[in-house]
Amino acid sequence: MTVNEYNYCVNQHADAVYRFVLKNIRDREKARDLVQDSFEKLWINVREVVAEKAKSYLFTTAYHKMIDQTRADKRTAAWEEVNMNRLGHSEHYSDLMEKLNEGISRLPADQRSVIMLRDYEGYSYKEIADITSLSEVQVKVYIYRARVFLKEYIGSIEALV
Repeated sequence: MTVNEYNYCVNQHADAVYRFVLKNIRDREKARDLVQDSFEKLWINVREVVAEKAKSYLFTTAYHKMIDQTRADKRTAAWEEVNMNRLGHSEHYSDLMEKLNEGISRLPADQRSVIMLRDYEGYSYKEIADITSLSEVQVKVYIYRARVFLKEYIGSIEALV
């Protein structure tokens, strides 16, 4: 990869990688740091990475750095367990996107990552499996479970309107 190709890659993919990381960890500063670390790793390995594979390389790197960050955060802070009784909602919302984002934030990290890669970034199951180091079957299972959870969490459209 040349310097021009690297710069083009930064311009093309920085926002998408940032959105992906931010949706998963919900901390702007940590997301910026992780994206910067991902691009730094790409720069360090710029001679080994083919320009056509740079997007996949960035998302894979960002995903793994995000997992490392989450593990580090788990060691320093206690995470609340999801209470199955709190999965539903009783509030009346008219903003579907707000409710969807709230539901996504309640998903386990693996399910949230794969659903974001599939539905927000448009990756195929095979590409997601490569990025997350999961099997393609496991990716499909996580996406299915996430969608079932979101469907139950959101409820009927009539309840939102």
